[in-house]
Amino acid sequence: METSTLNKIKRSAGNILENQLLQSGRVLEVRHWQPSTMIEIDLHLPQVDMQSWHEVPYIKVKVDNLTYRDYTPASWDAETSTCTLYIDAAHKGPGSKWARELQNGDTIRYFKIRTTRHAPASTPAIIGLGDESSMGHMLALQQMVLPSTRFSGAIIMANDDHRNLFDQYFKSPIKPIERRDAFGHNSLMRWVMEQHYNLEHSVFYLAGNNTMVSELRKLLKLQGYASNQIKAHGFWS
Repeated sequence: METSTLNKIKRSAGNILENQLLQSGRVLEVRHWQPSTMIEIDLHLPQVDMQSWHEVPYIKVKVDNLTYRDYTPASWDAETSTCTLYIDAAHKGPGSKWARELQNGDTIRYFKIRTTRHAPASTPAIIGLGDESSMGHMLALQQMVLPSTRFSGAIIMANDDHRNLFDQYFKSPIKPIERRDAFGHNSLMRWVMEQHYNLEHSVFYLAGNNTMVSELRKLLKLQGYASNQIKAHGFWS
């Protein structure tokens, strides 16, 4: 059997499976930050029980034929079943292309929402550290931390305008800082050392590109933080 025929059979089987498993939501509004490599998307997800979100969730969204990307709701309202995504579209790929082409009123398809296993610890200090790709993750963690005074953090953002917009849009203890190294771990570690966090009572939540997360974890351990004080969740490489 020719390869093209096999591919058609596989695609057809995949589409049938998708139709059985995928759920639908609606795009309420799309906002492009300037420059438009950061895209803000409001969604209505009527089938989702957002009151059950006690750990930072993520949505596995269909962005192309048999192609999916994970996005974290940055904030949500359980009563209206609405949430907001922030998608870093600075790199090429099907997820970035999908986000750039979304319009108000579009339907999205997604698998059931899953958890990153990041839930606020009971420690006095919770610190979130990430990059542009994990902005939603950090804002979601902030929403979950009570009282809010326990939370602080920093996010690497390469673009000056995006850092300014972050400060304007969010009244947040998350500090947008300039990226001074390729993956951002050295910049974040420098910021951490300037904060003088308590060695025993601080728990770090890392999210973002895999290299940054892996290297930052190593650097925190070198500073004396134990493995159970570092919660890591890596994204794309």
